[in-house]
Amino acid sequence: MSVLVDLHLHTTASDGRLSPAELVRLLAKQGLKQVAISDHDTTEGLEEAFAAAKEFPDMRIIPAIELSTDIPGDEVHMLGYFLRHEDEELQTILRQFRAGRLERGRMIVEKLATLGIHVEWERVQEIAGEGAVGRPHIALAMVEKGYCKEPKDAFPEYLGRNGLAYVERSKMTPPEAVEMLIRFGAVPVLAHPAYLVNMESTIAELAEAGIVGLEVYYAQFSPETVEQLARLASQHGLIPCGGSDYHGLGNEGEPLPGALGPPLETVDLLEQAAEKIAAAVGRQARVSAE
Repeated sequence: MSVLVDLHLHTTASDGRLSPAELVRLLAKQGLKQVAISDHDTTEGLEEAFAAAKEFPDMRIIPAIELSTDIPGDEVHMLGYFLRHEDEELQTILRQFRAGRLERGRMIVEKLATLGIHVEWERVQEIAGEGAVGRPHIALAMVEKGYCKEPKDAFPEYLGRNGLAYVERSKMTPPEAVEMLIRFGAVPVLAHPAYLVNMESTIAELAEAGIVGLEVYYAQFSPETVEQLARLASQHGLIPCGGSDYHGLGNEGEPLPGALGPPLETVDLLEQAAEKIAAAVGRQARVSAE
């Protein structure tokens, strides 16, 4: 059965390599009908994506985002679906996040230089273009200079959390991210949970903190892992989400959009959850105003 839903996609607005319009055309070619543009710390690609999707009236783009959060010894990524992306307060917060990414990127390049890895900060910025600077942009610059064969090769030794050139940046805790997403109408979903050091305990803790969904159908997970995550989603009453996490970075074997995704009913469940969140936020606002 063909996959019709992909809820995890990136564009040049963050660290993807296709523009929003280019990605939309690829999604249409892949036969996808319900998709979420979920760039890191930005919604800047959404308007271009919405405009491009007018050519494909049977495709729906869900406004989304991916936020990085921090727990002791690990990093947790949080997706938010049906985000109220035009809210100016939200955009002010996201601009602050992107400024932190920019400073962190510059510091990583400086740290790489002390390790004998010389890439130009100006080139990293050129690769990022108008997008939010991320470690994949630095990895691409390293590939250009011949320090590694593929972008993913830069992470284990240098750019990953335990890498020699890793630099921390200010992040929220997962509960803070959940609160923020809900405040702006989004349904909070834990991204690629099998990458977590303590997966099951973290899922349980975040279910208590208010996540609504769990990324189960993640294209880079084995069938056994997907089955395990489906059981955990059911156990904790979480909506099973998923997608390709497509960046188009050129890594060998990177899954294309639509390689794996949740059933269509997942989108209905997310939309219902978003409506409940919007109603609850509206009630809270009315009470605060009284």
